[in-house]
Amino acid sequence: MKYIIKLIILLSLIVHTEVHSLDWHDFLGPERNGKSQEKINITPWEETGPPVLWTREIGTSYGSPSIANGKVYIFTRHGDMARLSCLESETGNELWRFEYPTDYEDMYGYNNGPRSCPIVDDDRVYIFGAEGMLHCVSIQDAKPIWKVDTVKKFNVVDNFFGVASTPAVEGDLLIVQIGGSPPGTPKDIWESRGNPKPNGNGIVAFNKYTGEVIYQIADELTSYASPILANIKGRRWGFAFLRGGLVGFEPKSGKIDFHYPWRHNQVESVNASSPVVADDLVFISESYGIGSSVLQVRPGGYNIVWKDEPNSRNRAMEMHWHSAIHHEGYLYGCSGRHSGGAEFRCVELTTGKIMWRSRVNERASLLWVNDYFIYLGEYGRLLLLKCTPDKLAVISQSVPTDKNGKQLIRYPAWAAPVLADGRLYVRGKDRLTCFVLASESE
Repeated sequence: MKYIIKLIILLSLIVHTEVHSLDWHDFLGPERNGKSQEKINITPWEETGPPVLWTREIGTSYGSPSIANGKVYIFTRHGDMARLSCLESETGNELWRFEYPTDYEDMYGYNNGPRSCPIVDDDRVYIFGAEGMLHCVSIQDAKPIWKVDTVKKFNVVDNFFGVASTPAVEGDLLIVQIGGSPPGTPKDIWESRGNPKPNGNGIVAFNKYTGEVIYQIADELTSYASPILANIKGRRWGFAFLRGGLVGFEPKSGKIDFHYPWRHNQVESVNASSPVVADDLVFISESYGIGSSVLQVRPGGYNIVWKDEPNSRNRAMEMHWHSAIHHEGYLYGCSGRHSGGAEFRCVELTTGKIMWRSRVNERASLLWVNDYFIYLGEYGRLLLLKCTPDKLAVISQSVPTDKNGKQLIRYPAWAAPVLADGRLYVRGKDRLTCFVLASESE
């Protein structure tokens, strides 16, 4: 019977792929907004979770996989090696791997694996390691095309948690948040008294084919957020939420439009949640004490639409390492620096008004598809939700387990879920699991 069920799943996926196939080749999806455009008929799942297509033991990391052309790319740490693995999406079997040595050790005792996800661009994959090694790898032969030791080249100070930002491809450019310091600056942030000086390379654009530096801009240190690119009123924009605030710039030329200061003054505060763009509005958020703000941007400047008051206890949203999702004028996300007291919220984009809140006591990532939200809690809880500005409705919830009752998604499940071809990819501490979301009828 189990073989018949698996055959039905595979056949339904083949039909689904022919009609609706979409890749998830970039951080937070093709548009870097956590939203999938797949039109799939999602079947509510049982207490054990959605049907499992395959699972695979993997190394340590906090990064999501990327999916392109029937292949899964996952970046992890194995011993003293950082490894990019290419897997077959239907089976999870490894097709090839690329490795390089790494000696990164987390300053606070978190895991020592990569924090960013691979970026697939035609016949190349870009990876950015926790120790600052930037690689361009060939999909054809799994060999490096070029590499840059960004810590050495730009004198980057070790800033709490290593490198976590995922680069972005823009035309012939690879845009990377670097944030180096002047020569002679102590290599450790504490030796630099918590405030190392920047050196004009908060954002660096490389030729994506050769690794040559095309421009470097922004007198800022780096953050753990990732750059977001968007079209606004006929113009291309780049937004980088760096250590000291948001930089708006023209990505082709590197011309800076504005810098909006947004960071709590405590040394250990970090900006880790990526900007959210909706029309000409940009939302940024942090969880260390000042909360969120929305800007209306224009060439050369911005207007503040709203911002949380620094000393207020009623901040609209406090995003930690995950990013909010915008849908039809509202922001959805998990608010809270710590698990205890964290709330899932809906916030009106243009006012910051909290429409509703639900205490969840865990930090969580979201994915939107076909008017559903898929919610992944950091302890392995998976929810299927219907969210509107009026209410939150739970359609399905589970802590997925295998046939022996062992939990499939283990803490810390900090990587955002990924969807491609009706398959949901979720990683926990040491395992990547591929679930089937598309219904059998499809």
